[in-house]
Amino acid sequence: MGIITDIFLPLALAFIMFSLGLGLTGADFTRVARQPKDFFVGLICQIILLPIVAFILIKLWPISPELAMGVMIIAAAPGGVTSNILTSFAKGDVALSISLTAIISLLSVITVPFIVLNSLGLLGLENISKDISLISMAISMFLIVVVPTILGMLFRKFLTDITIKFEPISKKISLILFIIVLVGAILAEKNNIVSYFKDAGLITLILNIAMMLIAFYVAQLFGTNPEQKKSISIECGLQNGTLAIFVGTALFGGGVYIVPAATYSLIMFLTSLIFVFIVRKI
Repeated sequence: MGIITDIFLPLALAFIMFSLGLGLTGADFTRVARQPKDFFVGLICQIILLPIVAFILIKLWPISPELAMGVMIIAAAPGGVTSNILTSFAKGDVALSISLTAIISLLSVITVPFIVLNSLGLLGLENISKDISLISMAISMFLIVVVPTILGMLFRKFLTDITIKFEPISKKISLILFIIVLVGAILAEKNNIVSYFKDAGLITLILNIAMMLIAFYVAQLFGTNPEQKKSISIECGLQNGTLAIFVGTALFGGGVYIVPAATYSLIMFLTSLIFVFIVRKI
C-alpha cells in the first residue's frame, strides 16, 4: 500500500482527530465533574468491558491468532466521531457522547498500547510483541491522536468564527477520508477478502451487537436515564475504525490484522442505524 499506509493513513487520522478537536470546548471536559456517574459508566463499558467481551469471543471463536489480534485492536479503539451524530438521531445525550469520545480518544494513547501488547501475549504472539515498544507506540499515538485534537481545540478558542464555519466542512471531509481508508484496506486484501469476511464478519457483528446491548443494560443497572443510556450504547458500538486500521498497519503492516477493523466499520453503521430506529422513541 506504500504511500497510502505511510503518508495518507496517518494524515487522514490526524485530520479526523483535528476535526474532533474543532468541535470541543472546555465544557466537554468539565462536564465529567457534573455528570460523573454517566461518564464513568460509559468509560468502564468502553475501555474495560468492550476488550473483555472481545477477548471472550476470540477465545470461543475458531479464528487465527492474527485475526483475533485484529479483533482486539478494534475493541481497543475509542469511539468514532460519528457516534455524536447518531446519538443526536437517537435523541440521546449528545453532550455526554462528545465528552466520552473526546476523553477516551485522548486516553487511547495509554489504553490502546496496553490492550494491544497484553493481547499479543495472551494470544501466543510473544515473538511479535518483542519487536514492539510500548513507549514508541504511545508516542506515535500521541502525535497522531492527541496533538491534532489539541490543535483543533486551540483553533476553536482563538479562531472561533472561522472554526464555526469550517467545522461542518471538516466533518464531511473526515467522513470522506474514513471511506477512502476503509476502501483502501479492503482493496489491499481483495484476493483474500471473501475468506477474511467469512472468518471475521460474524464475530465482529456479534461483538458490535453484544456490546451495544451490554452497555445499554449496564447503564440501566446504574440507574442512568434513557438519554444517557442511548449515548453510552452508541458510543460502545461505534469505534474509530480509522485509528484501528492505523494501529494494525503501523504495528503489523496491515494485511489480515486490519480485516476485523474493516468488517466492523462496515457493520457498525448498519447495526447502529437499526439501534437508533429502535431506541429513538424511548
